[in-house]
Amino acid sequence: MKKIVSILSIIAIISLLIFSTSVNAASLDAINIAPTKTKVKPGENVTLNVEFGEELGAYTVNVSYDNNIFEYVSAEGGTANDTGTKVIVTFHDTTGGTNPRSNMSVTFKAKDDITTSNPTELTTTLEGLSNPDASITYDDITTPIVKNITVEPEYVNYSLNLQKSGEIVKGQEIPMVVSYSSPMGHYYEHARLIAEATTPTDAEVRLLATDQAGLEHDIIDNGWGDAQGFKIGGKDVSQVLQAKGIFSDVGDYKITLKLIDRDNSDSVIAEETFSFTALETATPPTTENGGETKPEESAKPQEPTEEENKKQPTTMPKTGTNIYVSASVVLMALAGAYVYYNKKK
Repeated sequence: MKKIVSILSIIAIISLLIFSTSVNAASLDAINIAPTKTKVKPGENVTLNVEFGEELGAYTVNVSYDNNIFEYVSAEGGTANDTGTKVIVTFHDTTGGTNPRSNMSVTFKAKDDITTSNPTELTTTLEGLSNPDASITYDDITTPIVKNITVEPEYVNYSLNLQKSGEIVKGQEIPMVVSYSSPMGHYYEHARLIAEATTPTDAEVRLLATDQAGLEHDIIDNGWGDAQGFKIGGKDVSQVLQAKGIFSDVGDYKITLKLIDRDNSDSVIAEETFSFTALETATPPTTENGGETKPEESAKPQEPTEEENKKQPTTMPKTGTNIYVSASVVLMALAGAYVYYNKKK
């Protein structure tokens, strides 16, 4: 009989403990965690706000971050400890439940030197949760709550340019410069430069550039660079190609340069169209009054004008005394003195 009473007592105690635990433990179901922005530029701050959905008298919030992308700035709603990869914020209401909190936050700064697009995560766990008077404790949230953020610069669209040097004469090579640039270009692993042309009927145009291996490429027919594309992007992107154009006939031409993304079905990154006119022959040089200058005339020395003749002296000015004139004067004086002396004798 005593053994049965003892067993029943133990069962009763265990039941009370189980009942007590179920009464005093609860889930924090209304919690909400959200960053103030999901896309951040280098040097900008982002704040992770944590709304508990209940007033709490105690909690510990752990926020993990990538220290290659972010640096810790500050926390609000508790005592913070930054380990370098995790910020631990602890709060305990020392007033006995009269000063609870329903939210807290942690602020990070995206590092200034980032030049690429960086998808990253802020992950949050919570523990030591209780209501203001500690009569209810909440289950720890040990499965990380993940918030995705992308840190990337403010990219500037790529600009394309095609310039000629001098007049275009049909059938003749003309120096041209092909270029693309951006002060902060979006990154592409496999970009490519191509060109398309619109020509007069039965005419064609070639846009030739030579690579580092000495191979000549017609950008209009074959594009530029490796067929699989090349990597571009970052700060102060600039590519300049010394090229030459050959326009087969007289007329108006259009050449469209395109940067395309090979990884995205050759979608166009940037596009620009340039217009050119090819002539039959080069325009001859003209004189000041608008007449044509013949080659033999341009090479002939020009006669001075009447106005220039007036400005020119007719004789060269003397710059000193002639020594022969001085000697003659001396000799004549000596001869006169000699004649005078002989007459007196």
